[in-house]
Amino acid sequence: MLRTKIFSLVAVATATALALTGCGGGGEAGGSSTGGESGTLRVALNQTEEHPSYIALDNFGKRLEAATEGRWKMDVYPNETLGAQQEALQLVSQGAVDLAIVSGTQLENLNKDFRVFNLPKVFDDVEHQMKVIHDPKVTGELYTSLEESNNLTVLGGFTQGARSIYTNDAPVKTPADLAGKKLRVQESDVMIALAEALGASATPMAFGELYTALQSGVVDAAENNEVSYFTQKHFEVAPHFSQTNHLVGLDYLIVNSDLLGKMSEADRAVFQKEWTATHEEHTKLWTTATEEDIASAKAAGATFSEVDEAAFDKVLEPIAGKFIENDAQQALYDAARAAAK
Repeated sequence: MLRTKIFSLVAVATATALALTGCGGGGEAGGSSTGGESGTLRVALNQTEEHPSYIALDNFGKRLEAATEGRWKMDVYPNETLGAQQEALQLVSQGAVDLAIVSGTQLENLNKDFRVFNLPKVFDDVEHQMKVIHDPKVTGELYTSLEESNNLTVLGGFTQGARSIYTNDAPVKTPADLAGKKLRVQESDVMIALAEALGASATPMAFGELYTALQSGVVDAAENNEVSYFTQKHFEVAPHFSQTNHLVGLDYLIVNSDLLGKMSEADRAVFQKEWTATHEEHTKLWTTATEEDIASAKAAGATFSEVDEAAFDKVLEPIAGKFIENDAQQALYDAARAAAK
């Protein structure tokens, strides 16, 4: 489609400058003295108000409103108020919600090329990850690939930090300790393969269901970062956190593609500037929150254990070869790894 091709070229030239350029079905649209539309943007988030993602997005909205003299405002809805991630993704696609933060695993279910950035060990650390996912030379075509099929554009992302495993009975030192355990994973082929490689029984489920599932024994273990572990109070029902650091997780900020093109040029430039400031702020907040939440979880009775990293690397290494299926995916993987050097 011509529209998609035009947006693709703009994305390569300006990266996330394609960021939201309109007002969706959730907000009130109006005219602007600068020539574009104006309105209040609804953002869906599955985290709490204490989470770095909420704080960074809330600050984004405040700066955007001030910089556009009130033409553009932003309301962030935390705690899955607008639905779990899969539901939020559909609402953005339909235009009922303007933007949403969704896990990379949600997007790999729409385009398998996204799963490259969900593979274990593709990123060495958060700094490496942020360098790659905000480089338009690497991500330009990927981020516009869902416009025609799903009416979605990816603007960039937030880190989920290094993900590890936590359990409700005993620490995990090696993959053998996970044998037979029901491990909650996100709904994706990569995460299911990860659980199976570790010897666990993969149990996909929505994030909001996890606390009760751990509490009731529906699952024995989960994998996530220290911030979510603490802010969601999972330490209360799974007090053993094993620092496997098996992958650096990734969230994307997505927007309904029909909204693009409605902002004035001046407001679009402001949005881009503030979005860049937002994901940079989030990374700083994440570093601080990780340290604080580890300390808080320990004070609440959780234990943090080191693991046999070599044993985990050995069973996880073959996963990349299993899921890289074409030249485009290999190119993404190679570009990501090259950025680490």
